[in-house]
Amino acid sequence: MEKRESGFKPCLREPAFPPKNFPAGQFAQATKTAFIFVLPDGPSALAGDGLVRGFYRVSTAGSMNHNKDREPGLHDHSIVRDQLLDGANSDGFAMSREALDLSTLVRDLSIPLPERIEAFEDIINLEIGDTSFTRARNLERETGLRQLFLKFEGGNPSGTQKDRIAFAQCLDALRRGYESITVATCGNYGAALALAARMAGLECRIFIPEAYHTERVKDMMEEDAQLVRWPGTYEEAVRKSQAEAKRLDIYDANPGGANTSLQLAAYAEIANEIYDYLRDAPKIVAVPVSNGTLLAGIHRGFRTLYKRGKTSRIPLMVAGSSFQKNPIVRAFQLNLPHCEDLDPEKIRETKVNEPLINWHAFDGEDALWSVRESKGWADGVTDTVLVQTARLLREKEGLSVLPASGAGLVALLKAHSTQALEGDRYVAILTGRR
Repeated sequence: MEKRESGFKPCLREPAFPPKNFPAGQFAQATKTAFIFVLPDGPSALAGDGLVRGFYRVSTAGSMNHNKDREPGLHDHSIVRDQLLDGANSDGFAMSREALDLSTLVRDLSIPLPERIEAFEDIINLEIGDTSFTRARNLERETGLRQLFLKFEGGNPSGTQKDRIAFAQCLDALRRGYESITVATCGNYGAALALAARMAGLECRIFIPEAYHTERVKDMMEEDAQLVRWPGTYEEAVRKSQAEAKRLDIYDANPGGANTSLQLAAYAEIANEIYDYLRDAPKIVAVPVSNGTLLAGIHRGFRTLYKRGKTSRIPLMVAGSSFQKNPIVRAFQLNLPHCEDLDPEKIRETKVNEPLINWHAFDGEDALWSVRESKGWADGVTDTVLVQTARLLREKEGLSVLPASGAGLVALLKAHSTQALEGDRYVAILTGRR
């Protein structure tokens, strides 16, 4: 396989502090803060625990020649100091010793590529998926909905289902000979990709909207990801990340486009895991939605199982998201033929709804089709109800979940409270509180 040249290279050594010839007063002291780099068309952040990791060059004042032999075409940067507002209290990522040993093999460039790829596949088989699936008997008694099962994705290394697509994208990048990978994120996907990239030996560059204060920033930094704070919305950050991937010839792991099929296949494994336990499809699967990839992927998995004769039916897909802040839910409720973008000025993020909201759903058409094809439904949920549901899950089932991940469950229980659902089996997808 022909080896692709990366658009940016990892730093081989840490720079001296302060860098030689750098103007006094413009360099932040080496403390555990983030260093914000101002690009010609907006700010970004390349951060490390007190050390700037990666690449940079200053042309507006003084000179900084760190990584001066890197690939051409990178922005010149001038440094200002800023304290990120989203410090996290994280326990870090849990990976087995066997997975860490395999990662050493994956990152060893002296080993033939097929062997490195096989080692990374072994990491995926060891660590990703096969998450817990339990019957929520206490919640059943509380709500009156019998045979309610919870698929808890918090068992993945980064605490969310995003590990499934992050590791799939890094595997694809390895196979295609890339050395670097980029994505835009509101938090969880960036944390998952930072971990997967480190395990794969890939340089990782993550774009985060300036207005978002995700608590996953520290997780990304601890995995040596290069953070880019971008002004504007999440959707605009995605476009910038995509443009950088094309310009620098690095792997684009963003949602939509060429990645949709790969990500849907990764999420389809959740359907297989549910089938392994129930030996048939449930009546309903309730899923939190943002871009819609998770719901569409699970639906694809069950459609495949049905076509193979493994199940007697395809479940109804129920989508839950932030109230009046998701194009998929709006399109369903207004019976629109397609997902239409929302007005970005009317979208307001909070710490609770950040994982759910967007004005453009990158895989919204797939998710909307899945909901309608399965004869399911979509509903919006307020922050207050999401927080209350997370508290209920902790008290009744002992699960510490990300409040936003309960959106699908809330949409299911709301329908049940309006008109009691028939006796059957129901599944809600949840993710960890990280």
